[in-house]
Amino acid sequence: MPDFEIPEDALEERFITGGGPGGQNVNKVATAVQLRVNLFKLGLPVHAYRKIRTLAGSRLTSANEIVIQANRFRTQEANRQDARDRLAEMIAKAHERDARRIATKPGKAAKARRVDAKKARSSVKEGRGKVRLD
Repeated sequence: MPDFEIPEDALEERFITGGGPGGQNVNKVATAVQLRVNLFKLGLPVHAYRKIRTLAGSRLTSANEIVIQANRFRTQEANRQDARDRLAEMIAKAHERDARRIATKPGKAAKARRVDAKKARSSVKEGRGKVRLD
């Protein structure tokens, strides 16, 4: 769903100091971005809303916000773009519909194999009974 437009009022960005490569620069400059996305403001269809909740997993908060942290790069702008790209990818995956499952029934041969296996097991267990001396 590449034509889906993400509304700006659904997004909230916060820049934080991030770990990872960068030496002392990491401790001084807030280059990592924390992107919070309000699911209600996205205006997703019902099937996509349900799916994005499962895709988000532990990134979903109790306030129905997805928190995406990006600190892969050394610049704010690159991390900001990375977070937005990851969000767009997640939304695109959420719009994909799963294939409907068609219920099938076991064939005659499968039923016969099952019954034969039950009979064989029954006879094995029957042989374990007490031995009677007639």
